[in-house]
Amino acid sequence: MSIDDISSLFGFIGGLGMFLYGMNIMADGMQKTAGGRMKQFLGMLTNNRFMAVVLGALITAIIQSSGATTVMVVGFVSAGVMNLTQAVGVIMGANIGTTITAWIVSMSQLGDAFEVMEPIFYAPLIIGIGSLLIIFSMKQRKKLIGEILVGLGLLFIGLDFMSGSIAPYTDAPIFSQAFALLGSNPILGMIVGFVVTTLLQSSSASVGILQTLALNGIVTTNAAIYITLGQNIGSCTTALISSIGGSRTAKRAAVIHLTFNIIGSIIFGVVGFFVFTFNPAIAGSEINAVQISIFHTVFNLTNTIILFPFANQLVKISGLVIKEKPGEKDTELTEEEVVLKHLDERIFESPAFALETAVLEVIHMGQITQTNLGRAVKALEGRSQEDINEVYKTEKTINNMEKMLTEYLIKVDNLSLTEHQKLVVANLFYSISDIERVGDHAENLAELAQDMADKNYSFSETAISDLRSISDAVQEAFKCSVQARETGNMDDVRKVSQLEDEVDSLEEELREKHIERLSTGQCTASAGVIFLDAISNLERISDHAYNLAGYIKDEL
Repeated sequence: MSIDDISSLFGFIGGLGMFLYGMNIMADGMQKTAGGRMKQFLGMLTNNRFMAVVLGALITAIIQSSGATTVMVVGFVSAGVMNLTQAVGVIMGANIGTTITAWIVSMSQLGDAFEVMEPIFYAPLIIGIGSLLIIFSMKQRKKLIGEILVGLGLLFIGLDFMSGSIAPYTDAPIFSQAFALLGSNPILGMIVGFVVTTLLQSSSASVGILQTLALNGIVTTNAAIYITLGQNIGSCTTALISSIGGSRTAKRAAVIHLTFNIIGSIIFGVVGFFVFTFNPAIAGSEINAVQISIFHTVFNLTNTIILFPFANQLVKISGLVIKEKPGEKDTELTEEEVVLKHLDERIFESPAFALETAVLEVIHMGQITQTNLGRAVKALEGRSQEDINEVYKTEKTINNMEKMLTEYLIKVDNLSLTEHQKLVVANLFYSISDIERVGDHAENLAELAQDMADKNYSFSETAISDLRSISDAVQEAFKCSVQARETGNMDDVRKVSQLEDEVDSLEEELREKHIERLSTGQCTASAGVIFLDAISNLERISDHAYNLAGYIKDEL
């Protein structure tokens, strides 16, 4: 091997590295830019299969990997956020979205007529502009645009490096013989496409490499078709690996993706075999990068159109492959188990989705705590042992949720996030701490109710009325603070602030009134101490509600 051969090898490896790294940076920047829209994407997860297809295509176009999208689908299905019928639509859309990268790569053939139109001509300028935005821009959005530009520029330069390294060897017999063999043997061609995609864990990257070879005129049409079909099957590997150890439903989602691509590849493989058998001139002709993009797009669109009406049948096939174990039945999950299911780490494939999932679970924790607070107030008024016991039981759930969410948020914080998303993560840490403290105060109220029940104490009608007035205001403040996290509505934030002032005034007023009742003998001293402890706990709950609303104000 000569020094030129070694240089070409190094050039190809370097070009491949720049191509993959550029695609990764570009996808990361696009994903961060679209981070704020991830909540809308989650809201689109309806039973409308067409919308699910659109959603799958959008997400994959952003993160530049159908494998990553289907891994998230497996996570969502496992978490119970999405059912299998919805998953079919998203998986179909993911296959369509992955064609975007192929079209980006094929843009380099625009230069066949005019050199100035080649993307490589602009690549250094694109990287320069992107670098300046990253280094000198003060706005986060411009920095993200800079990341996208740098990634795009590196992708084009990497392609040029790979193409330039292969160019001197395009006339070598080994290439023509290899592609002649792959073109004459559909199974072998598909296996090559499958293996390369499995190793790279990205069908977009493997299609890009195939297009680079096509740019040098060494790929035959039939070989490219079969390899592309194999690449589509290979894109299922990531999701299949991800589903190992997951729930039966998660495994079925991965099988649906595999079944969808295998059926499409068989249909197109059989049609291609007959076309190439009767038209050997087409089979042995050269194919360029644009034509590969066209076939890749036509394959995925046609496959989706053909199998779109058969989503339920694909779900049934997955049920035949992943069978329910004898005696296996769906049991009712505890709140902790539900949260643990929702906090599926497969969703980390998209940091924005992972963060949105954390937000939803913090809201869920807030709603459970809100219910427990209402139960504690009711127990204090009615001294019901059933309510007291339920408060104690739910408080343990709230404590467990705090631990699970804290561990999850630590992992989310280490993902690739924007400055604003990092702020949200930090505020979520504070939020779960405040919510847990509200749970503690609710437990304190239940303990006071227990003390009253054990010693047979009771409040006067006036004390009960006063307690109800402050507890209603506190419960409303906490409810609005949780709603503020859910909706991001400043009206809820302002309402919490108003209620906090009202509660502070009430607490001071009720304390003075109760001391007067004690001095005149209208209330017993023992019950009076419990009353004062109760309104003190309620006032502190209001403080935590104010904190929760303040985090939202900070983010907005």
